[in-house]
Amino acid sequence: MTLQPKTRLMLGAATALALLANGVAADTIRFWTTEEQPERLAKQEAMAAEFEAATGTSVEVIPVTESDLGTRATAAFAAGDLPDVIYHTLQYALPWAEAGILDTDAATEVVDELGRDTFSAGPLAMAAVDGGVASVPVDGWTQMVVYRKDAFDAAGLEAPTSYANVVAAIEKLHNPPEMYGFVAPTKVDENFMSQVLEHVFLANGVSPVDANGFAPLDEAKTTEVLNFYKAIVEASPPGELYWKQSRELYFAGQAAMIIWSPFILDELAGLRDSAPPTINDDPTTRDLAAMTGIVTNFAGPSNADGAAWGDVRYFGITSDADTEAAQAFVKYSMDEGYGQTLSIAPEGKFPVRAGTADEPTKFKDLWATLPVGVDRKAPLGELYAQEMIDEIVGGLEVAKRWGVAEGQLSLASKMINSQVINRIVRQFTDGEIDAAAAVAAMNDELGKIE
Repeated sequence: MTLQPKTRLMLGAATALALLANGVAADTIRFWTTEEQPERLAKQEAMAAEFEAATGTSVEVIPVTESDLGTRATAAFAAGDLPDVIYHTLQYALPWAEAGILDTDAATEVVDELGRDTFSAGPLAMAAVDGGVASVPVDGWTQMVVYRKDAFDAAGLEAPTSYANVVAAIEKLHNPPEMYGFVAPTKVDENFMSQVLEHVFLANGVSPVDANGFAPLDEAKTTEVLNFYKAIVEASPPGELYWKQSRELYFAGQAAMIIWSPFILDELAGLRDSAPPTINDDPTTRDLAAMTGIVTNFAGPSNADGAAWGDVRYFGITSDADTEAAQAFVKYSMDEGYGQTLSIAPEGKFPVRAGTADEPTKFKDLWATLPVGVDRKAPLGELYAQEMIDEIVGGLEVAKRWGVAEGQLSLASKMINSQVINRIVRQFTDGEIDAAAAVAAMNDELGKIE
């Protein structure tokens, strides 16, 4: 049965499960997931089986290719045939809520019943709607400044938590070709450069959008961004650089700092034969992992609080759902089954819910014990110190993306995908134009994007 938002009961997790076990809701609900690799599907099906054993409600786990998700959801909505729950990316949360695809009241109830304070603030803010959330945050990851902590400590340097600290570290550690101060992306047609630049802009509080759409870039703050990016490019090797060179040079011990996703964490510890550390003769070495520190929140001179660049995934409860059953499944996935949810790919699925009201670090502690790796497996807690685990998870508290808070994610994404910013920043770092001309050119071209 489907309860309308106005009359839906506020069910606690235990009550919902009890009702489901007594057959109040549908015998089967449908769950769309973009985690369609066989190993990942098997883990989701195992959790669905555990949920069925506890409640009597079965879950049909349906894989959907991520690039097809938007068109399939729109078509299913038009046909009145949406699944009950959809695991989806951040980009769909607000547009689907506005279109009526998502039942935001149902999602908000789940968050409130699990305990809003048990969720990271950043992912909740990204999906915020009037009075609640569009969808329930599930997992996420934050981009990281990966750095040689051993070299920083030896030189008496502060961690690279700000533009100033990065530049100070470059001045002491840049000694090519033995050690480059940084490996910054310069290949303008690579999404990697777009992602890193957005992180660097966010760190200084600069965005090309506001609630009304395009917002001209502030010249003074953007000049600070440009000068910083030029400094890290000048501390990088020559050539067209993207993720490949940054990882290779760091793994060879020839880079003091890079910016990367957390998917580097298992490779860094010698757990993947196709991307081994080459800092010594042992491709399975954990030495480089032990020498490494990470920073997720990073600040520019005009934004003391800084920002982390975050990618978050959500459980959306749809407007066609059997609401009680869907809510109970989402609660189970975020509580009793949360370890199974995170175990699908722990290195890229940081817990957005650190624990419960009674056990505030329960899920963060559990996550650190989940094995990562490809050719060899080990838990992150065995590979990295507790302070790094805390930093990894803590980044989600302040995770941001252009356009999310302003309701302009779609426009911001078009701006990023246009690669206008990459191209003009590259012209600036190559010395072809000055900062004022670069800001003017970005404002001119970004203002034409609709």
